[in-house]
Amino acid sequence: MEFSQADFDRLLVAEHTRKTAEVTYDKDPLDAENLTKWGGALLELAQFQTVSDAKKMINDAISKLDEALALNPSRHETLWCMGNALSTTAFMTTDSDEAKVSFDKAAQFFQKAVDADPGNELYQKSLEVAAKAPELHMDFQKAAASQQAMGGASSTSSTSTAAKKKSSDLKYDIFGWIILAVGIVAWVGMAKSHVPPPPPR
Repeated sequence: MEFSQADFDRLLVAEHTRKTAEVTYDKDPLDAENLTKWGGALLELAQFQTVSDAKKMINDAISKLDEALALNPSRHETLWCMGNALSTTAFMTTDSDEAKVSFDKAAQFFQKAVDADPGNELYQKSLEVAAKAPELHMDFQKAAASQQAMGGASSTSSTSTAAKKKSSDLKYDIFGWIILAVGIVAWVGMAKSHVPPPPPR
């Protein structure tokens, strides 16, 4: 997959955020905001990985967000990030029952984020999208199955290559859907914290 300049910029920002969060964590492991940034950066970086590496990165993100929620269970940015992480996990799962469990958990986290910050349109939108997610997951799985079936007519080696490419394309379609519908993971909620404070008067 070729990256656009915007993708490359996002990748650099996410990697910088991840490294900064790691250093901050060594100094203060009880900083919930930092753990949330770290989890969000891992979710962003996962979009640029292979499927297996992305899954590991997402699990790592969930672990960081769990730590953050243990420190501050009502922090809405963290609740929303966790909803995103669980949605992404669900979309990367082929088993529809397993995916539904993750989607249901994601919806609970999005609901908690809405409850904690009722005026936030992004959280509201995330909650609305979460309700449609299981149906979209089924559509993605059907599309993947039909793509592989269509490849079955050609020779084995080219089928394998085509199936891998289709699978890879599908993964990016899924991530693309999550980013468009649910919002760019962690950055919208976190953007304010990256803005330098105004100079004192």
